[in-house]
Amino acid sequence: MPISWKIAGAQIDVSLGDVAANLAKMTDRIRAESAEGAKLIVFPECALTGYCFESLGEGMAYAELIPGPGTSRIAEACRAGSCYAVFGMLERDGDQLFNACALVGPEGVVGSYRKVHLPYLGVDRFTTPGDRPFAVHSAGPLRIGMHICYDGAFPESARVMALEGADLVVLPTNWPPGAENTAAFVSNARALENHIYFMAVNRIGSERGFRFIGSSRICDPTGATLAEGPREGESILRAEIDIECARRKRIVRVPGKHMIYRFDDRRPAFYGPVTVPRPRSVPFGE
Repeated sequence: MPISWKIAGAQIDVSLGDVAANLAKMTDRIRAESAEGAKLIVFPECALTGYCFESLGEGMAYAELIPGPGTSRIAEACRAGSCYAVFGMLERDGDQLFNACALVGPEGVVGSYRKVHLPYLGVDRFTTPGDRPFAVHSAGPLRIGMHICYDGAFPESARVMALEGADLVVLPTNWPPGAENTAAFVSNARALENHIYFMAVNRIGSERGFRFIGSSRICDPTGATLAEGPREGESILRAEIDIECARRKRIVRVPGKHMIYRFDDRRPAFYGPVTVPRPRSVPFGE
């Protein structure tokens, strides 16, 4: 029997360093979308804080704990709307700063994630690489995996979460110019190759000379685009997903003649080089 869920992606502009304004915008979107039946609303990377900080100290000034004040405010909105939300933020842990996202529901924080792959851009120049494995969290009947922006360029991250049972993998992101082809192709490829739903939610607007290109996308397990955001302007992406569809990994196209089972057909014994570390190049700026 199909299990249908309405999901939404909020492609929004974000105010650098104005946590109160960003929280107000997110809680407003949660209220509006939950009233329309959405059970999950996803926001961009660093939606709580903004992204283009110029030092560790500047970013740390806006970082919070998880759970913390920001997750508590989002939980209140989710409680009122009987829904869940994923949003990006900066997380403080002692003297370390992480680019993080949190999955929050009526009961509070369900799970969180720290960005593993860091580009030389924005606050990621000063954050610590994520120190936790990719994981899958339950939001009602839906199993959700989270990663952030540049992580999406590494197919291993989505594959790990799919193997862990994710129905939907979300990618809060801050794609700037230069990432147009990432926006155009990655979401569809990750959905298709793992037979999952995939949602990338980018921001728009600009910060300190960096512009962001929108183009958010929701894709189904066949790789088809269900909803797409514009290059400019705030937008809400909406889709109704069939959770059971993502769990039917064995695809029978012609009985007895054409069948695909992406997980059972894997040959991990041949993938060894993928997990072998290589010498690091000299970091940018050195």
